[in-house]
Amino acid sequence: MREPAASAQHVINIDPPRGWEALDLRELWEYRELVAFLVWRDVKVRYKRAALGIIWAVLQPLMTMVIFTVVFGRLAGLPSEGVPYPLFTLAALLPWQLFSGAVNAASNSLVGSGALLSKVYFPRLIVPIASVAATLVDFVVGLALLLVLMIWYAHWPAASIVALPAFVLLALITALGIGLWTSAMNVRYRDVQYLMPFAMQVMLLASPVAYSSSIVPTGAVRTLYAMNPLVGIIQGFRWSLLGTAPPGPELFVSVAAALVLLVTGLFFFRRMEASFADIV
Repeated sequence: MREPAASAQHVINIDPPRGWEALDLRELWEYRELVAFLVWRDVKVRYKRAALGIIWAVLQPLMTMVIFTVVFGRLAGLPSEGVPYPLFTLAALLPWQLFSGAVNAASNSLVGSGALLSKVYFPRLIVPIASVAATLVDFVVGLALLLVLMIWYAHWPAASIVALPAFVLLALITALGIGLWTSAMNVRYRDVQYLMPFAMQVMLLASPVAYSSSIVPTGAVRTLYAMNPLVGIIQGFRWSLLGTAPPGPELFVSVAAALVLLVTGLFFFRRMEASFADIV
């Protein structure tokens, strides 16, 4: 009996993503429940076995505010744009801690999820996104602390507070952009996790957290200074919450820098994504 001819075999090649076209926003939306799960996991892990729990989200900005007030407000006598210095510095610490916490969490997110990356397929971009989103919990708690202090000082929010969500979004975009770079590099070079604390200290000093950006000379120096996206973000937070001077043209420089970080971070992350499961 003649044996049936062998059926043609179909081979499917899975190639690593190449370029910006590989970013599938629809696929990210389909995995939105996984994003919510990872956010909840990160929040629980952060305060697991911590005796004070969520209270740490109040103590950290509160103690930093006290130290800055004594050192920079009382001893150094730095100007605070006509508002009480504790409010002035706390309104800057909120976006700073949102940014620094999100960058640190995103930087370690892929390494911390190594077991998950090597066993299950899902868009790897979800991991740093969830880590950044989880830091909003601490931000909301810190914002409540600022509102309580504003009531204590009888300093009521102005109508500009409606712009606050835009600056929160800008802070998250900036943190995600940097986090995409550092998380992808941290998979291959673990030196990144040791470099980040030093980098965050430099960013803190280069951002108008303890001082007003008005003391920075105008002109080319101010434009170069504004290339730090946190300059426009912190100015925006103080303006929207405390009614200080609104951000100047430097805000557009900060926004442009944040968008460049996000776009290049997405491109770099997608180029490196294919090797994550093998290396991590």
